[in-house]
Amino acid sequence: MTQDDGDGTIVATPGTDTSAGGTDPGGTGGGAAPLLASRLAPTPPPEPVLVRPRLLRRLDEGATGPLTLVSAPAGWGKTTLLGSWARTVEPAPAWVSVEAGDTGARLWSYLAVALRVAAERAPDPGGPQDRTDPVGPPLPGPGVADQPPRPDQLEGLAAALAAREGPVLLVLDDVHRIADPAALTGLEFLLRHTEGRLRVVAGARTDLPAGLHRLRLAGELTNVGADELAFTDDEVNCLLVAHGVLLPAAAVPRLRARTGGWPAGLRLAALAARDRPDPVRWLEQFGGDQPDVAGYLRAEVLAPLDDAARDALRRGTVADAVRADLVDALTGRCDAERVLTALAAAGGFVDRDDSQPPWYRCHPLLADLLRAELGGLTAEERRDLHRRAAGWYAGHGRPAEALRHLLAAGHWDGATELLVTRWPELVPYDREGAGGPVPAEPPEEEVRRNPELALAAAAERAHAGDPEAAAAQLRRAAGHARSLPVPRRDRFGRLAVALEVTLARLAGDQDEVRRAASRLLATRTPEGSADDPRTGAADDADVRATAGAGLGLAALADGDLRGAAGQFSTALAAAQAAGRPRTELLCASRSALLHAALGELRAAERTAGEALAMPPCQGWSCRTDCAYAHLALAVVALHRGLPDEAQARLALADPAADEPPVAALAALCRAGLLADRGDPAAALRLLSTARDRLAPPPAGDGPPPPGPGGGAGELRAWLLAAEADLRAAHGDLGAARELLTDALARHDDPTEAPAVALARVELRAGDPGAAARVLPPWDGPDAGNWPLPVRLDAGVLDAVLARRAGDARRAGRILERILELAAAEGFRRPFTRAEPGVRDLLAAHLDSGTAHWPTVSDLVRVTEEPPARPDPDPDRALDEPLTERELTILRYLQSILSNVEIAAELSLSVNTVKTHVRNIYRKLDATRRREAVRRARELHLI
Repeated sequence: MTQDDGDGTIVATPGTDTSAGGTDPGGTGGGAAPLLASRLAPTPPPEPVLVRPRLLRRLDEGATGPLTLVSAPAGWGKTTLLGSWARTVEPAPAWVSVEAGDTGARLWSYLAVALRVAAERAPDPGGPQDRTDPVGPPLPGPGVADQPPRPDQLEGLAAALAAREGPVLLVLDDVHRIADPAALTGLEFLLRHTEGRLRVVAGARTDLPAGLHRLRLAGELTNVGADELAFTDDEVNCLLVAHGVLLPAAAVPRLRARTGGWPAGLRLAALAARDRPDPVRWLEQFGGDQPDVAGYLRAEVLAPLDDAARDALRRGTVADAVRADLVDALTGRCDAERVLTALAAAGGFVDRDDSQPPWYRCHPLLADLLRAELGGLTAEERRDLHRRAAGWYAGHGRPAEALRHLLAAGHWDGATELLVTRWPELVPYDREGAGGPVPAEPPEEEVRRNPELALAAAAERAHAGDPEAAAAQLRRAAGHARSLPVPRRDRFGRLAVALEVTLARLAGDQDEVRRAASRLLATRTPEGSADDPRTGAADDADVRATAGAGLGLAALADGDLRGAAGQFSTALAAAQAAGRPRTELLCASRSALLHAALGELRAAERTAGEALAMPPCQGWSCRTDCAYAHLALAVVALHRGLPDEAQARLALADPAADEPPVAALAALCRAGLLADRGDPAAALRLLSTARDRLAPPPAGDGPPPPGPGGGAGELRAWLLAAEADLRAAHGDLGAARELLTDALARHDDPTEAPAVALARVELRAGDPGAAARVLPPWDGPDAGNWPLPVRLDAGVLDAVLARRAGDARRAGRILERILELAAAEGFRRPFTRAEPGVRDLLAAHLDSGTAHWPTVSDLVRVTEEPPARPDPDPDRALDEPLTERELTILRYLQSILSNVEIAAELSLSVNTVKTHVRNIYRKLDATRRREAVRRARELHLI
């Protein structure tokens, strides 16, 4: 018999017939082992329970399809999530926990009971009313005792499930414990032949079991991996509060980063922290070498690995991130690619980036533990590891990492030689060089013998983002420099001044950056010296590249876009001449952004592409430099009317937005996209925040002073003009006019962009005369120095005003000139924004003839006003609301992705996506994609 234990679980006693087919679930006749109730119900969650709505929604969405796989290594909260979700579902789903050693017959004994109980919980409303069995057609049992179900029994079970009106949900936890893939063959058969009535949600430490891979190929799999299971900042805070641990807001992101969002690590940290007198300080020091964490990682993560994989991981932690060939160099073997690929495929504890060849990074807590294990090696073995790493990095264009490992290995002469020969590439421009073990300070006797060794230590600390330690090493080196012979003393002076440029840069002292760069330029020796082979043309190029890069960074920090562009251009040429790829990448990425900001789109696109193709712009290094290039391409995409590409590039540009001037350029780009999507409030917040971060305008009534510090005014003017445009476009003409007239009256910043924006405000207010009076001359001799986007906006507005004044011929001439200027760089945005009269102007120009007929024709088409709808009320509720899956697909319909690509993104079949799209069109009363998207925006669905 079967017994309900009171909470919906079932206990099958020995000899019980638990199936309609009358088979013995235990497989041993009357003496069969019982089916444990604990395996047929969710495991009680650890207290306190943290509800994670975003993941519950993901499982709700996934459960509308055949299979959802929650896959991650140990401790990522798979079972807790599945149990939490199962308790929210009505009726409760079937639940089976797999145990190690389960045979196919044993597993199917549990599956048969679980499916039958789940079916009984969900009476079938579609069955005949006079049926005595409330669950409809009986569910056959699992088959004979010593083998999984026979095909005929599986067909009977599939037919019974397919005949049901509603679905039956099955949660299958710890699927990775199934040793025999054939045990899942029957489950895959049921998923294919129950017409969607059986839906499985599985948890596993590994990827999809072999028996279910066809569902991935069919696009019918929803996968929830470690990236999604990782805790967010808000979830970390909620977990800590639930454990009675209160942290300052700034400490929460640090703890999340320290643990990688790993649920088990965070729970261990919270449990320990609540018993500490100073939990904040304790959590700041929390690491993988804590006994509880180390024990868990050893037992659950490292123990299952073979010796080769464990050794590769351990030796690889001498570096912050590794490539397979680097690990091969560290281990002396050639199997790292296989090992790292397998570890990354499991996810959670080894991350892999998308570069080629890929870079791998260990989870922070696991890296702590593995580095502690490195302490078990002899001192000579550890030095040998660092020497191997240094050789690899030096040979692969990463001298900063090579320097760190040479110092860690105690290879003092090698560290000094690397500094002398490659110092321009050791000048840090950001703080991305940190990572890996911190080397010990060189001993005093070695520094006394060779003061340049302390300069090498200073360069390493500066690259790691520790300016205080770098400055101490620089002072230490200077104290012994007098003992050097004259030629070496001159070289020492040049290297020391280059480090001073770096330290001023890290301190944010732009005036000192300029002074130090001037001192560095004064050390140039273009004629060369017989006593020093490093002098000469190449050495001169190094000095010019390093000083120019520092001056460019200082100008950019001050918001002097044109000054920065000039410095970076000069430094880029010098870096190319000297063969310094790291400096070349820095200058190229910033130059690309400045080209884009000034409207030189083709130069921006070319330079950004060159920067992203450079070898240093790979893996996790140089993320800031690469982010500048991505931001440049985002601005280019915005001006060319490619919003989806702009959005994708912006997602990669976040590391570049630390400096206020760069944040302002990013805000202008994001605000434009938000405005186009109908979210002016968010756009205004972005612009206001960016304007607040910029330096205030200079005091007084006169124009801003030339030179350093005066350039930020141009960015302020652009932000202010964009804010006024947004306010005016949404009816707040008075606020827009006041904002602009106040700025123009102060003469603090350049006036071109605000004056054009004010003319647009007056035109929107119905006063074309006032608009014409304030519009600056866009085609005069001074206008050639304007940023091209501002000049194009002014020209388009001038053409609109000419047509409004009845001078169609002049309007045509102006527009043709603007089209010519725009075509040279590929601009479209000045014509596609919702400006008054632009479409009519374009249509009339198309009729009168133009050399840019294809462009104008396309612009008329894309700027065409949507047809009026019989029901314009945007707040009217839908007769039939969209489902969660339909809302997800609706968001993708905003992009340029095809149905096939959307299906791939969502791991669905193409036919499933097409069905959802048809339902979306029907519910939104639309006949095509653009109309559906527009209607959804009216209803605030997207």
